[in-house]
Amino acid sequence: MTSKYILFLILGIDAIILFLQTSQMSISYEEALLIYESTSLLSTMVRFSLDTVANNDFGLRLVMILLHILSVLLMYLISKRYIYTERNRLWLILIFVLLPGNISAAVVVNDAGLVIFGLLLFVYLYEKLPQLVLNILLLVYSLIDISFAYLFLGLAVYYLNIKKNYNFLYVMALYLLTSYIYGFEISGIPTGHFLDVIGVYSAIFTPIIFIYIFYTLYRRFFTSNVDMLWFISSTALIISLVLSFRQRVSIEYFAPYLMVALPLVAQSFISSYRSRLKMYRTRYKLIFTVSFLFLFLNTVVVFANKELYTYLKNPQKHFAYEVHIAKELAEELKKRNILCITTNEEMQLRLKFYDIGKCQLNSLVELKIDTDKVVNVTVSYKNTPVYKANVTKINNI
Repeated sequence: MTSKYILFLILGIDAIILFLQTSQMSISYEEALLIYESTSLLSTMVRFSLDTVANNDFGLRLVMILLHILSVLLMYLISKRYIYTERNRLWLILIFVLLPGNISAAVVVNDAGLVIFGLLLFVYLYEKLPQLVLNILLLVYSLIDISFAYLFLGLAVYYLNIKKNYNFLYVMALYLLTSYIYGFEISGIPTGHFLDVIGVYSAIFTPIIFIYIFYTLYRRFFTSNVDMLWFISSTALIISLVLSFRQRVSIEYFAPYLMVALPLVAQSFISSYRSRLKMYRTRYKLIFTVSFLFLFLNTVVVFANKELYTYLKNPQKHFAYEVHIAKELAEELKKRNILCITTNEEMQLRLKFYDIGKCQLNSLVELKIDTDKVVNVTVSYKNTPVYKANVTKINNI
């Protein structure tokens, strides 16, 4: 019973921090495109939240936070198949919620959070529902997002390995259907981005955890202890690494598959730890401590990210710059009784969310942060200017 209280305490603190974080963020251009121009399932869900809950940043990010909380619960339920002690399951959940990529998926409105939830839901239901129902669920996935194409490829390899030919043909058909609907972009001159992919994976999981994920998947290949979860995670990882040798890879399509491999990673780590005498467990304790410390420090940096502007000469180099500025800029314009402007396409669409329309009465021109020109609009964080612009009234007479 105590462990359940701890689980809900983790979920509660996690949710509170995420909700508080929404007040520190602005809508990004990609999020604005999703709301105003997309017809996807996620955009429909977010618009429903904006219409029924609140037409503000809270309503914008509520769907992602709820999907994140449900994903944490699914991860906990799945971990029961691989981890037999409640204490270790709770440590896994804590690591899961602290992963940089998972934090991003919980507050940034994009398909990553939806895909993480979808993958965990399928893994959880795999041993609980008949194959016919699972096939219907997979058909729904094929119509939702291109990212699920790699689930179909992973399942194809898995079904081929266990000699379920009908299931193999079915998931391959779904893969072709998804490819036809969304298409794959493989064009241009081949360029190598292998190191870039490794770097992004390391940022999403932290370097130590990514290395251990890779090591776990590699080591299990030489054992008989490979299951469906191993196949879908390994297939996605291999595809992303192979593609990176010829083109830039969108890691947001692949990272969710490595996240769902965490129960395998935890099981492998615990097994290795327990198989050694106490005097030889120091290295594993050190790995865990350092990994958890990195996760915790990273989380602090993510949630206190505006402090970093003080140390950056170019604010646009900030990793969260794309989800800053717009809300504060809209507030500054409203203080001047400016409710419509003309500016660049990206900022125009972002300001629309904050009820700043488009018109030919006022012009907003962004300036370089180190400009010597007279500036009449400045957005600052922690007394550090991060955005400068001039607003001028246009004389149409």
